[in-house]
Amino acid sequence: MKITRHAAAFGLLAVSTLVLSACGSDRNAPASANPQLENVQVECGTKPLSAEGSSAQKNAMDVFARDYSIKCPGQQVNYTKSGSGKGVSSFNAGLVDFGGSDSPLDAEGGEVDKAAERCQGNPAWNIPMVFGPVAMAYNIPGVDNLNLNADTIAKIYQGQITNWNDPAIQALNPDAQLPDMNIVPFFRSEESGTSDNFQKYLSTATNGAWKGEGKQFQPGPGVGQGKQGTDQVSQAVKATEGSITYAEWSYPKNLGLDIAKLDSGAGPVELNSETVGNAIEGAKIEGQGNDLRVDLDSVYGNKSPGVYPLVLNTYEIVCSKGYDPETAKSVKAFLTVAANANPQQLEEAGYVPLPEEFKKKVMNSVNAISS
Repeated sequence: MKITRHAAAFGLLAVSTLVLSACGSDRNAPASANPQLENVQVECGTKPLSAEGSSAQKNAMDVFARDYSIKCPGQQVNYTKSGSGKGVSSFNAGLVDFGGSDSPLDAEGGEVDKAAERCQGNPAWNIPMVFGPVAMAYNIPGVDNLNLNADTIAKIYQGQITNWNDPAIQALNPDAQLPDMNIVPFFRSEESGTSDNFQKYLSTATNGAWKGEGKQFQPGPGVGQGKQGTDQVSQAVKATEGSITYAEWSYPKNLGLDIAKLDSGAGPVELNSETVGNAIEGAKIEGQGNDLRVDLDSVYGNKSPGVYPLVLNTYEIVCSKGYDPETAKSVKAFLTVAANANPQQLEEAGYVPLPEEFKKKVMNSVNAISS
């Protein structure tokens, strides 16, 4: 039986309410809704937190915020999904305690310097807390098992492959009965962090054959149809035979859409928590010290067996130092809870948990935050 996001959210809210009632005044009470948190020690602050930014991590934030209110009774974090750019600008202006962004702070654009000024002269850190795979969702009658690679996807969106029984796609699916049907590509019409990361993946995995870049998706001339938001592109695929799109995992999952496997050269790889976790484990860090900026080439170019490389990671942008003491405690407590989120609940929301070795790096940064 498929559980809808709304039903799941209602169930989680009910669990949270019950646990909050049982916690009383124990400020480090175990969160029975998430057994993984029971042995995690946090020092809860007294400052309610505010944050803003990436819409791609909003559903993960809902999971984190619920667990945080259980682990630190009476405390809360209010997260506004307004987009990565707004998250960075609001953080740098001191309007929120931390920002959520699909991309790390941009030094050339002045974001790094502005963040340091906001943090009382101390550097801000990019902490990669949320990883959400991007699914290639499709609607091909009679085909529920499809293999694609970056080259075929790029050629579809460049208008070089226009039919589902094209020899290049058939070569990846030798046993499939692919129909003689036009391909209808959908893409995000507005600026989107998902589009930005999708284009970075295509460029990296095709060795530069894909030329588009940035948050505005750049298909070939006259190719495909743009739709506003992940929900609309996903709904368009559900309603249109022969269609395909890229979308955050939770949306096609909730709609029951078929999702293609990706072949990076070592065989087709299904999208699941394990294969995405393998991609995260293989990620290299290009930031210095506790600034954990991820080298996306090491993710998108990973050709190892069992790796699903099309992953969007979002950052929590925080002050390394410069908060008042209670805010520092609250930020550290919240991020500790987030790093130990319930794997099953994260997957239901369309994300994957931090692999253990990667989580150690994240927690070293979180523990180093000071007032």
